[in-house]
Amino acid sequence: MEELFGELILKYGYIILFFWCILEGEMALIMGGILAHSGDMNLYLAIFIAGLGGFTGDQIYFYIGRYFKKNINRKLKKQRRKFAIAHLLLKRYGWPIIFIQRYMYGLRTILPISIGITRYSAKKFAVINLISAWCWASVTILPAYLLGEHIWNILYLAKKHWYFAIPVVIIFACTIIYIFKRIENNFYEKKIRKKDEYQDNK
Repeated sequence: MEELFGELILKYGYIILFFWCILEGEMALIMGGILAHSGDMNLYLAIFIAGLGGFTGDQIYFYIGRYFKKNINRKLKKQRRKFAIAHLLLKRYGWPIIFIQRYMYGLRTILPISIGITRYSAKKFAVINLISAWCWASVTILPAYLLGEHIWNILYLAKKHWYFAIPVVIIFACTIIYIFKRIENNFYEKKIRKKDEYQDNK
């Protein structure tokens, strides 16, 4: 199975990288950096294609929000809180939120859909999204390229002693979820506080 996967990556590496970046991202970028380090991919072409994949993915989410607004409101009722946060972030910070959305755990998919629902310019979103995608690809692929040998060693040790990775993954996941929940609660507390202040001023 590993040999087959390796052959597919060597033969269709750029195509896999593109579609993988549409669906997810970071693991694909690390893979691209490692393959560039080993000489199986061109570094600059890997960054270019990975950026296009990330750009395409967010454009798809943006147009889902723009053209399927009614379906989204009906099917994503459980995500209303996240949509509210996304709208608040866009209203407060503007275009920089589009630029950094890829690094925002829990809102990465919601943000482009949420922006698509608004009247935000599609052309402006596309330009910022494209620049952001290439920056995102660069800042992840380049370290993987420079540290390729170390990453190979870590992967080898992880494969040999996989059981050590379980508590690390659990702690990391719990930490990320905790941080996101804190940020989410802070936004709602501020929103409630503003409403109370507005009512008191009345």
